[in-house]
Amino acid sequence: MRVLPEHGPTVAVLAYAGMSPFETGIVTEVFGLPRPELGVPWYHLTVCAERPGPLRIVGGATVNTEYGLDVFASAQTVIVPGVSDVRDECSPELIAALRLAHDRGARIVSICSGAFALAAAGLLDRRRATTHWQYAGLLRRRFPLVKVNADVLYIDDGDVLTSAGSAAGLDLCLHLVRRDHGPSIANAVARRLVIPPHREGGQAQFIEAPMPHDLDDDRITQTMTWALANLRQEIRVETLAHRAHMSTRTYLRHFARCTGTSPTRWLIIQRIQASLPLLEKTSAPVEEIARTVGFTSPVTYRSHFVRAMHTSPSAYRRAFSTTEPGGTEPKARRAPSA
Repeated sequence: MRVLPEHGPTVAVLAYAGMSPFETGIVTEVFGLPRPELGVPWYHLTVCAERPGPLRIVGGATVNTEYGLDVFASAQTVIVPGVSDVRDECSPELIAALRLAHDRGARIVSICSGAFALAAAGLLDRRRATTHWQYAGLLRRRFPLVKVNADVLYIDDGDVLTSAGSAAGLDLCLHLVRRDHGPSIANAVARRLVIPPHREGGQAQFIEAPMPHDLDDDRITQTMTWALANLRQEIRVETLAHRAHMSTRTYLRHFARCTGTSPTRWLIIQRIQASLPLLEKTSAPVEEIARTVGFTSPVTYRSHFVRAMHTSPSAYRRAFSTTEPGGTEPKARRAPSA
């Protein structure tokens, strides 16, 4: 029986007065819970504050930690989940801790408005970075040396990583697990969290709602259910309209009202989504996958895939495949050393 080290890489997350517990909860859920079933040394998480002691957070609750910025700066991965006010200056102590951690070779991470702290420390100068779309303009104005991109869920710039608004922090945390342990482990964590291992697109261009808002319109929902069961074949709008006992024009109007998009666009997204597990779990050629999910040609599939996912099918497979070329499970990548 293999004996694993008690703890793997160290992670420190900053708590602060007035914070929402959500972003910190994301970090805790991914890095703080023990996961012995995964068979790799898991992370050792510490919640730190600028000054040890009780902190009042959103909702009237109190967080109390005994760990200060010295412990925060000594971790291998340092995470700032937000700042109390995006217009206020960060404390000199926090800036010094972030610079010290970076100089030591730590991996520096921000979630949502936490990018403002990294920018204040000069760690984002001349780097690509993101934050919540609501704060992107302010981040550009306050820190003009930062190359702000508000169209993505997260940016990995090597030793400094930033994510967009709140939930995008979960995408970034899974990405860190993927970097450290490989796609198979990251996918396993995603399954335990009941979330997809990868979300398509970015925060500025979420795909239209794939399922109807108006559940009372059975004619539309029935045609969508039929389409999902028959993605491989050619599906024309006229066919869907006929199955709904509507004219094509009426069907288009009702479909748009129910879903906020067109049948054609909805079908494209469903076919791309159906292709993801085939890319992740099989070694089938991209051309075969394109046919399996109903695209008329590999060129059409690749074009729509890149537009929706901001990457190619082949690049997606390299990043998220759970099998080696021979069909075997990949070996976990070694976690970063101190």
